[in-house]
Amino acid sequence: MEIRSQADEELEVRGDSGWRSALARRWAQARAGDEDGMSTAEYAVGTVAACAFAAVLYQVVTGGSVVTALGDLVQSALATLS
Repeated sequence: MEIRSQADEELEVRGDSGWRSALARRWAQARAGDEDGMSTAEYAVGTVAACAFAAVLYQVVTGGSVVTALGDLVQSALATLS
């Protein structure tokens, strides 16, 4: 099974003289297309940022003041119900 590109087909039709223009047109088509999704580098940066945010959030939630505030909130809610 042979995989042929559009540039290969144009080369057959035009001969060797048109290979540069065919290649230039193919690259122009590739660059003109929409960029959907993220590249590997963007995934890496996004993952590091998400991990850093999770670490900061964990430190805030497990910090003494937040735990105390949540405990006071639960105590007041329970006192209201009884």
